Amino acid sequence: MKAILLACCLMAAASTAFGQELYVNTEPASNMAAHSLGIRLENQGFSSPEFKNRTTLEMMYGATGKLMLHASGYVSDFYRQSQHLEGGSVYAKYRFLSVDTVQSHFRGAVFGKAAISNNPFNTQEIALEGDNSGWQGGLIFTKLIHKLALSGSASYLRAFDNNGSAPPIAGAKNALAYSLSAGYLLLPKNYHSYKQVNVNVYAELLGKSNPGYAQSYLDVAPAVQFIFNSVCRLDFSYRAPLFNSMERFSKNMYLVRFEYNFFNL
Repeated sequence: MKAILLACCLMAAASTAFGQELYVNTEPASNMAAHSLGIRLENQGFSSPEFKNRTTLEMMYGATGKLMLHASGYVSDFYRQSQHLEGGSVYAKYRFLSVDTVQSHFRGAVFGKAAISNNPFNTQEIALEGDNSGWQGGLIFTKLIHKLALSGSASYLRAFDNNGSAPPIAGAKNALAYSLSAGYLLLPKNYHSYKQVNVNVYAELLGKSNPGYAQSYLDVAPAVQFIFNSVCRLDFSYRAPLFNSMERFSKNMYLVRFEYNFFNL
């Protein structure tokens, strides 16, 4: 019993120490603890030209220290007048590189995602969060330096026809995505207990290009995050375009997310 309690405390402390890697709009190269389960409930949307929102239920499982699995379901009114089940996705991330020192590490991971959607193919952005059926694969690298964590990713996306609906331009099913994220542990100044509330602030750059349309965008997404008892997490974010030449839903969007983690299953 004491060994289990000690293991839980150590995992909670690790979660706190690396909290600034829990990016709101992207994934880091680091994984959640092995044999742990995370449940996320997320809502994001926009208010112009009319209010629309999407709700996501996501389950995350740390299969091993190197392998992490996700499964998500999406409900929204982005493409219809009423809320409906859009589809779902599965995601896997494998950490292949880990160079650890005291209060610092460098990690690399490869990831893949597959999604199915029943929405029409009527935007220029390829997105696998309820918008399109398709797959995605890419790389992530993350560097932690004490209270600052930096991360970058690059990936390729390939969309399938959505219920027989396809883009009007040949070759518009391909996209490139890229991101650069920074997270900083603002509070606590000094760590004494895993029960202390953590406050992390983030700045993320999110970009995507669709060569078929010769169009792209780059968004900035500031965020703030609260972590309670090292197991419960609350995120707030807003993304706005720095540059945009693409027809899409994801610009000028808010995001609110609640997450709870179960360790040592």
